[in-house]
Amino acid sequence: MLANAELAQDFSRLNEQFKALVTSLIDHVNMPPIRMEVEATPEGNFRGFDSHKLYLVDSGSLSARYQGRTVYFLDEGDLLLPDVAGTTHAGMTVLYGSEAGASLYAYSGLEFMQRVFAQPATTKLWTRLLVTYAGLMLRLTAAHLRADAPATPGFEEFQPGEDIIRQGEHAEFVYNLSLGQADVLVDDVIVGRVGEGEIFGAMAALTHSNRSATVRAHTRCSVVKVPKDQFTDLIRSNPATIHSLLVDMANSIVNLNEQLVSLRNTPPRQG
Repeated sequence: MLANAELAQDFSRLNEQFKALVTSLIDHVNMPPIRMEVEATPEGNFRGFDSHKLYLVDSGSLSARYQGRTVYFLDEGDLLLPDVAGTTHAGMTVLYGSEAGASLYAYSGLEFMQRVFAQPATTKLWTRLLVTYAGLMLRLTAAHLRADAPATPGFEEFQPGEDIIRQGEHAEFVYNLSLGQADVLVDDVIVGRVGEGEIFGAMAALTHSNRSATVRAHTRCSVVKVPKDQFTDLIRSNPATIHSLLVDMANSIVNLNEQLVSLRNTPPRQG
C-alpha cells in the first residue's frame, strides 16, 4: 500500500506486516483465483469490478479515490477489500481504478470467507489482517488531518522488561502482538504469556474496567494499538474477530489455570 501523503516510518512497517499476512492468508485459503487485466481507468471503477469479490494485485497498481481525491494506492501483494458502505450510498462510494493498468487475481468473496471461517488458524490470520488494516487506515486518516490535529499513536516497540500495559490502568487501546513474547503478571506474579499474533487487553476495553493484569515484554516486542472504540466497531462488523478473540482468551485462562496448579503443588518454604 502506498499513501498519497507523508507518513511516519511505522506505516511502512505495518505495510510490510500487512503484505506478509496477505501472503499467508492466500496460502491457507488455497483457492484458485481468476486472473484479470485492468486497463487504465480515468474515472469510476475499473472494468469488471465486483464489490462481492476480493482482489490481489499481482502487478501494477490500483488507486482508491474518495470524493474525487486519490487517498492511497495498492501495489503488488496488496489485497483489495471493497468498501461495502459505498455500494448503496453514491456519495460515500470509494472508487478503484488504475493509473496505467494492472494485473489482478479475483476471488469470490463468499467462497473465500467460507474458507477463512473453516479453519481456526485461517480465521486468526484474517483477524490479524483486519487489525493491521485498521492500523494502516488510522494512519492514512491522521495524515490527511490538519497539521495541528493530534494523531493517535498506534504502533510501538518495547524492550525486554518494559511494561506494555499496567495493572490498574484505564483501558484506552486493544493490542495485537505482531513480534515477540510478553509475560502476563498479576500483582507482579507471572501468570501467563502472550505470543505473536495474539490479541490482548480487550477485556478491560470492552467492559470499560481497569486493567486486571500487567503485560511486560519478555523479548523485544512490536505491538499494534487499536483504539477501543475502533476495535468495538471491528468486532461488530467482523464475527471472525470475535472467534479469534475468544480463542486467545481461552488460551489465557488455560495458562492461568496451569500456573495456579503449579503454585499449589509447590511445597512451602521451610523457615
